[in-house]
Amino acid sequence: MEEALRAAERRLREAGVPSPRVDAELLAAHLLGVSRGRLRALALTGAPVPEGYRALVDERARRVPLQHLTGTAWFRRVELAVGPGVFVPRPETETVAQLVIDRAATLDAPRIVDLGTGSGAIAAAVADEVPGADVYAVELSDLALAWAGPNLEPFGVHLVQGDLATALPEHDGSFDIVVSNPPYIPADAVPVEPEVAEHDPRMALYGGGADGMELPRAAAVTAARLLVPGGYFVIEHAEVQAPWVAAFLGKMGTWSAVTTHQDLGGRDRATSAVLAPQGQTTTTEEAAR
Repeated sequence: MEEALRAAERRLREAGVPSPRVDAELLAAHLLGVSRGRLRALALTGAPVPEGYRALVDERARRVPLQHLTGTAWFRRVELAVGPGVFVPRPETETVAQLVIDRAATLDAPRIVDLGTGSGAIAAAVADEVPGADVYAVELSDLALAWAGPNLEPFGVHLVQGDLATALPEHDGSFDIVVSNPPYIPADAVPVEPEVAEHDPRMALYGGGADGMELPRAAAVTAARLLVPGGYFVIEHAEVQAPWVAAFLGKMGTWSAVTTHQDLGGRDRATSAVLAPQGQTTTTEEAAR
């Protein structure tokens, strides 16, 4: 098997796959139903190559996402079912979930909503790590809902189909935390990675408008409507968009304590804000700092 793994690694490296050895091992482990560590042990013992391995490697070499081939993606402690039609959760979003979890830990039975949940990654992680939280998730796409439903059902999350711009009007002013990882890529910015450009749904990528900020702005407006005074809002964005997000939150006149947060790679990945009582808001200049 080791020879097959090396051949797969060479094939994937030639195809430009960023982590060829890791992917070669994960594909073999998937077919055998074992952990990556167990696979390495089997390779040393001369175990046979699993049936269908070469075909799966060829698919990955065509830059089909690894998660589509295995059917799963890990997000924090949660294993999610993913595939065509749903955005594959990214490791950097785990830091966004951490912000929510940390805030929720300070509250008694918090009510939390994830706007634009996609596969359900953030909502599932929060429900998993914050016992007693009442978690909602909103998603518009029929295809994404088909994946989110099974992912969220074990955690008791309330999954609602709807537009993040108009979501949950019957729950206005009742949530303690609103989180969103909305689409935010500008209209003319085509992702470089084939896995993203060719396989992630466009609906989950492009935020609307030349700056990609239409949906992030809509998420902020909805968050202000859904939160209790003093409620906490967290939104993910691209690194270059951090100043814009801080600026438009400041201009809204409803937010205080606008703060930019970095991911584990040191990139400005998310912005948080607190819904201020009337008359206690952050100025645009303060928000942009």
